[in-house]
Amino acid sequence: MAIQQIRDNLYLIDIDQALEGFRKFISAWLYRINGVTLLVDPGPASTIPYLVERLKQAGVDRVDHVLLTHIHLDHAGGTGQLLQYFPDAKVNCHPKGIAHMVAPQKLWEESKKVLGKVAEAYGEMAPVPESDISFRERIDLGGAFIEAIETPGHAPHHVSYRVGEILFAGEIGGVYVPLDEGFYVRPATPPPFRHETFRESIAKAAGLDVSLLCLGHYGCRQDAAALFERARRQLDFWVGTVERHFRKGSDPFEESVLADLIVNDPDMSGWQSLPKDIRARERNFCFNSIRGIRGYLTKK
Repeated sequence: MAIQQIRDNLYLIDIDQALEGFRKFISAWLYRINGVTLLVDPGPASTIPYLVERLKQAGVDRVDHVLLTHIHLDHAGGTGQLLQYFPDAKVNCHPKGIAHMVAPQKLWEESKKVLGKVAEAYGEMAPVPESDISFRERIDLGGAFIEAIETPGHAPHHVSYRVGEILFAGEIGGVYVPLDEGFYVRPATPPPFRHETFRESIAKAAGLDVSLLCLGHYGCRQDAAALFERARRQLDFWVGTVERHFRKGSDPFEESVLADLIVNDPDMSGWQSLPKDIRARERNFCFNSIRGIRGYLTKK
């Protein structure tokens, strides 16, 4: 796990996992502004001790606000453990996610069913005290403020956070893997997926006046307008491709759709350049995104 300074007082923290291919995948974000320390998406439970080490390395002895873009294990699963180190921190979370963070057993059991060994590697969630978690749309930082913007699509409890010209965008813009030349990108559309909802969230994020996007997966980008246009275009392309295979009854389904996308989606052109272990990771996540779209089409 490494820490990288992106701008003055803004740091990316790698949340690497003890799983093959789970490197340069999860971004936690540390931002200091007006004497206030923000931590966005602390990551899974299993890596909280390493995260705390990196925070100490950056001179952090207090965290004021933990901002959760959504409550999936890879972003929020370690929040309860983190508060054991920083008990004065206040957690901001979408209202739909608060009950799951306070009493996480159901979410943990469902995550194990869906993710299997990945969930086990992420680690079991600890409860967040009810007094320490809430949803605030605007948080005053003494001359600046945090704006929480509901951006469902990847998940119904997904929130993006704008602080000045920075947008902590979670997974609203897709999953990026930096390559030596260019990047690989895909949408994140796990079940339950709603095409119109996701499109509306992308449009909302695209309308914000920001200069830097801090992504949940992975890193940051300065081309906000291009990123969100690409995200909308790729989302529509994936839905159209899955629908075509759904109508003709392709079998095996996920494999057929993914093979088609690798050849025909221009934003997937970096697939063959991915290291073998990361390609295996992405194959499984692509299958889950394809299943999410298929579920939407089944109910349409």
